[in-house]
Amino acid sequence: MPITLHDIDRFAWLEQQTAFLKTAQLSALDIEFLAEELEAEMGNERRELYRRLRILIGHLLKWQYQSDQRSTSWAGTIRVQRKDLQKLLKNSPSLRRFLELEIRDAYTDAVELASCETGLAESAFPVACPFKTDELLNREYWPQP
Repeated sequence: MPITLHDIDRFAWLEQQTAFLKTAQLSALDIEFLAEELEAEMGNERRELYRRLRILIGHLLKWQYQSDQRSTSWAGTIRVQRKDLQKLLKNSPSLRRFLELEIRDAYTDAVELASCETGLAESAFPVACPFKTDELLNREYWPQP
């Protein structure tokens, strides 16, 4: 298989493909790699959703289960994650259909994060995420002990 621009310089390849699209040079498009790049970008969006949920849930667990240790740093992290999640969902509203699944997937890692940072055993936290989707995204919601 010959070496392509995609193999040598991904950014230059992206610029080239964009130019082909803008000038309607559809036959010049590298359809195979273009499809792969688009699929990879979809995966990146879902991973971003997962990562932000993991951090948010982990900090909400710390907020709830170690209320005597609450800090402005924790509150700041919670606010930033909520804001970034809202922006992500605004820019890609179809990601909302993956929210429940990503919350379930992120919860296990969020518990591990909260356990590590609080010193509490993982068994001290609920088996399933105790926060509803609306609560996670609601900037006014702060769980109580």
